[in-house]
Amino acid sequence: MEGVTQDVSLWSDYDIYLFKQGSHFRLYEKMGSHLMDVDGKRGTYFSVWAPNARAVSVMGDFNGWAKCSHYLKARDDGSGVWEGFIPGLTEGARYKYHILSMYNGYEVDKGDPYAFLCETPPKTASVVYDLSYSWKDEDWMKERASRNSLKSPISIYEVHLGSWRRVPEEGNRFLTYREMANYLPKYVKEMGFTHVEFLPVMEHPFYGSWGYQITGYFAPTSRYGTPADFMYLIDRLHQEGIGVILDWVPSHFPGDEQGLVYFDGTHLYEHADPRKGFHPDWKSYIFNYGRHEVRSFLISSARFWFDKYHIDGIRVDAVASMLYLDYSRKEGEWIPNEYGGKENLEAIYFIKRLNEVIYGDFPDVQTIAEESTAWPMVTRPTYIGGLGFGMKWNMGWMHDTLHYMSLDPIYRKYHHNQLTFSIWYAFNENFMLPLSHDEVVHGKGSLLSKMPGDDWQRFANLRLLFGYMFTHPGKKLLFMGEEFGQWSEWNHDASLDWHLLQHPFHEGVSRWVRDLNGLYSSERALHEYDHDPGGFEWSDFSDWEQSVIAYLRKDGDDVLLIVCNFTPVPRFDYKVGVPREGFWKEVLNSDAVEYGGSGLGNMGGSSSINAPFHNWPHHLSLTLPPLGTVIFKHEKTDSRKV
Repeated sequence: MEGVTQDVSLWSDYDIYLFKQGSHFRLYEKMGSHLMDVDGKRGTYFSVWAPNARAVSVMGDFNGWAKCSHYLKARDDGSGVWEGFIPGLTEGARYKYHILSMYNGYEVDKGDPYAFLCETPPKTASVVYDLSYSWKDEDWMKERASRNSLKSPISIYEVHLGSWRRVPEEGNRFLTYREMANYLPKYVKEMGFTHVEFLPVMEHPFYGSWGYQITGYFAPTSRYGTPADFMYLIDRLHQEGIGVILDWVPSHFPGDEQGLVYFDGTHLYEHADPRKGFHPDWKSYIFNYGRHEVRSFLISSARFWFDKYHIDGIRVDAVASMLYLDYSRKEGEWIPNEYGGKENLEAIYFIKRLNEVIYGDFPDVQTIAEESTAWPMVTRPTYIGGLGFGMKWNMGWMHDTLHYMSLDPIYRKYHHNQLTFSIWYAFNENFMLPLSHDEVVHGKGSLLSKMPGDDWQRFANLRLLFGYMFTHPGKKLLFMGEEFGQWSEWNHDASLDWHLLQHPFHEGVSRWVRDLNGLYSSERALHEYDHDPGGFEWSDFSDWEQSVIAYLRKDGDDVLLIVCNFTPVPRFDYKVGVPREGFWKEVLNSDAVEYGGSGLGNMGGSSSINAPFHNWPHHLSLTLPPLGTVIFKHEKTDSRKV
């Protein structure tokens, strides 16, 4: 193997200027390892940021992992970038950077922060890789603006790649990306979900972190295959008309030696003061958002997945932990900002810049915030003072609803406001209703196990919950296994319990979710006005005594009436006020026999009675099934007379 050619560079003076300024958002084209031809010789160019290093060399299987063999050269522009070209080094070569710091004689072997591929954990080397791929998702890319729009149906199936399905006859191994492509797109399409959201796929050393402790911000985990394999999975999903959202974690990173921490013998990526640079909850490090080069690194990472992997959105993890300097800290454990407040001004600037860049370059995608506080204007444009996200998880709705549903129905009437309160703020942000992985781990039990009563009532409650969720304003998210009523809590080391679908109650829940997805996607009243108060109106929210709520979803022409009975007591001749006379067709009923219910309903619908009720000009006399959601649609003509 030849030595390093040190006069080769991918950097221009303008690139360096942008990098220093914190405005270079395509760093993955400059940093890392890149296959190229120089003077007719194929080889690999390397570039790494280590401003406090005395020397940087590339070590790998090509030189017997020698630390003092292939030295990179520091640029003379003060950027801290080291670079060089190694002829003959081709795709598949494993490597690390050996860094000798200017300080304390510190030296360390580091993975490449910009690597496109890493060795399969527990191995930690980076791998030279060519990202070339021939995409076949042209149709999706042309039309995805409409598919990702806030006015479109967005129903997300949240997936952890390692535990969706396994191969028990082969040692319970994971499915690969390509094997997933044979099963997941078809299943998601059959169930009617519009998007898939993957828990973080970026390389992570500890599998039990579910991907939330990232070391490879530009590399999909090699546990399931190569970058091209992951591209193939996304490609297949797109070909089936399914969008792809990735979890992305700019809030913290782990302390594994091969990762970003103490990169060149100094606190390069993390804030030096542990009161700003270390998470007490997660025992991980916090990025220094005030450092220009770190902002460039993070925004380049986010942009990379849109650019190279054609993704349709990112869900940004733990935004609240970034916004507040006192997050999960006691008095004296945090540093106020320059104005004496608890807001992290550098992180706020970073978040705003992130959203401006992503929407500026990819206006047909979405960024989604997991933000658990009442921070104002999370989903409002930055030019009016917002953070600039497209959507925000509605954690308040989730907590209130799950607490309410866990109560014995006899006590629910005393907590009626937990059902009705969410509408008071439902349109303050562009909300998504999440029933995510976080609610079915760490001893919380599955959604089904949270439900009270005997088995019949548990399943009825679960169908009721989903009926309420899919008709409440806001986009939808369900974690895998919830859609068929998994009994057990999620276990990242095992497959979902697919055998449960052989049982009628579980198959009934699955069919109910499929039909809810179908109705949600086909009825504009249920999705076009998810973030517009003009699309929602109460029929009656005051019947706390019987734990019944009734509300309207409308799009101007069409009107749907949803009535939810949160007790196991059927209600007969139950009066509900409606705005229009005529026939109201029963389009879905969670108590239908095919869903596992008792079959109590309204014989196809109900004709209005021309007498005022609850300030409405007309009313219906309905049969409400026990623990049931019933959905009616007003018909412009009486179908019984046609």
